[in-house]
Parts: sequence; structure tokens; C-alpha cells
Amino acid sequence: MKTPSRITDCLKGKTVFLTGGTGLFGKWLLDRFQRLDVEIVILSRNPAQFFSQFPLFGKSPNITLIQGDVRNFHFPSRSFDYVIHAATEASAKLEHENPSEMYSVIVDGTQRVLEFSKQANVKRLLYVSSGAVYGIQPPELSHIPESFPCNPVTAYGKGKLKAEQMCLGSGIETVIARPFAFVGPWLPLDAHFAIGNFIGNCLRNEPIKIKGDGTPIRSYMYGSDLAEWLMALLLNGRVGEAYNVGSDDAISVADLAGLVRSIAGTDNEILVRGSQIPGALPSRYVPSVRKARDELGLGIKVAQKTAIRHTLVWHKTNS
Repeated sequence: MKTPSRITDCLKGKTVFLTGGTGLFGKWLLDRFQRLDVEIVILSRNPAQFFSQFPLFGKSPNITLIQGDVRNFHFPSRSFDYVIHAATEASAKLEHENPSEMYSVIVDGTQRVLEFSKQANVKRLLYVSSGAVYGIQPPELSHIPESFPCNPVTAYGKGKLKAEQMCLGSGIETVIARPFAFVGPWLPLDAHFAIGNFIGNCLRNEPIKIKGDGTPIRSYMYGSDLAEWLMALLLNGRVGEAYNVGSDDAISVADLAGLVRSIAGTDNEILVRGSQIPGALPSRYVPSVRKARDELGLGIKVAQKTAIRHTLVWHKTNS
């Protein structure tokens, strides 16, 4: 297992092509990459807009953006050491309104990235998939392992699983990351992320509205831990293997709302809209991360309470 300093040494002077670099995961990766001696080329549909909204990254001499859609971008005429393919339309609205478009962005985009990777003589590819490939986690299973059979139920999950298979069958050295749920800087406070909505409610001192019964069990990894894990998987993960990425520190949605409010120091009301079904086990979406821990020595550096506190402070400072 390579230590973080060793990872830094391994990336020194290397070139990385990153798709999805302007998204949430991408910004967490860029925050880490911009402090390293590594050249990052990012595919973006609108580079000028990204640098305008996030000028911090535009000031980094090792970050370059090229314009293009992941499904049909023009290939840069150069070689790369690594590719991190993280581009996805992770939108609940798109999933509901146009699932075929969601599937196309994932699958057709992956096909294009694989074509580029072969032309660019890429040594190794990290595909950022999703825990959604497993489908519905059995409520009696506390933490879902990588060995659990994949049976996705959404266009997003089906597309991710198909893309995994494409990457593994491409002949390119590939490692698969399956991220779960996260918290940290740049997290939207008005999207489909419960923890982001709760933080936004507390910052605005408005009622926290839980649409369901509050019993679903989730877990949240901080953005800096995500970035470190993805970099470790890129360099050290076993080729052809999938690794869950996330926290195994489980918490119910109702308890999460209370914890966010407690850390925020507010007294806003928590409204639980749904009614619990007597005798029903709560739904779960919590990874087992034993594989990443045992094989690569990875762990959680930012605990749940600290992660929420850091995110609250970041949004207060940057609102």
C-alpha cells in the first residue's frame, strides 16, 4: 500500500485526463490535484463559464480545460498517463424526465472515453461508477459488499453497470470505484441530497422537511476523503476490481436532520411527513468498505460530525 506521500511521488510529472472535472466529485479532485506536480486536462462543455464561477481553479497553472461533450469530444493530440472518467448527469430530474438521455450520457460517453484512452496510450483508467449498480440493498444487510450481485433499478444504475462492463472489457487497465453518499464544499443545498437540504434549511433557519418517515439509513463521506480514495484506487487498486467508496458510519435520515441542526446550533423545526409502516425494516444505502481498507489501507480521516461542521462553515463563508 502506498502512503499519501508515496502517491504524491507516483503522480509527479504525470498527465491525467479527467472527465466530470467540473462536477461535485471533480471539484474535490481538483482541490487535491492543484496542489500536486501533476498536469490535469479536464473535459468541460463550457470551460469559460466554469472558470468564471470558480476562479480559484483557473489560477492553477497545472489545470487546463478543453471544450466538448463526453459523447463526441475531439481527442487531444497527445498521450496521457491516466484517465479518470467521472462524467455523469447525476440528476434526479433527468432520471425522471428523460432516462434514455441519462443512459446515453453514461454509456455513449464511456464508449468515447475508451476510444480516446486507446489512442492516447493511457496506462490506467479509473472509472467512477456508483453504488446504484447494486440496486435495492436488502434491509437486513447492514453494509453492502462488492460481492453482492448487481441488479440496478434506475437508468442511472443500469448505465453505470453497463459502463463498468465496457471498461473492464476494453483491454485497458481499469479499476472501478463505486461511490455512495457524500458531504463537503460545493455540495448543492437545493438538490436531491438530503444532507445538503438539511444544511440549507439550517443556514436559512427554516423547517427541515423530511418527505418520508425518517427511517432510511444512509452514510456520508467527506469530499477530501473521497478525493484521496479515488487517487489511491487510480494508482493502487487491483486491475479489474471494483471498490466501494464511502463511509460505513450509518445514520437514519431523521437522526441526520437532528445532528445537522445540533451542529448548526439552530432551533428550526423538523417535520417528518411520512408515516412509518409497523414492523417494516428501514431501507439502507450503506457500503461495506472492508475491501478498500484491507487491501489499500484506506480509512475515514474526517468523521461524520466534523464533515458536517466543515460543510456548514464552508457554505457560511462562501454564500
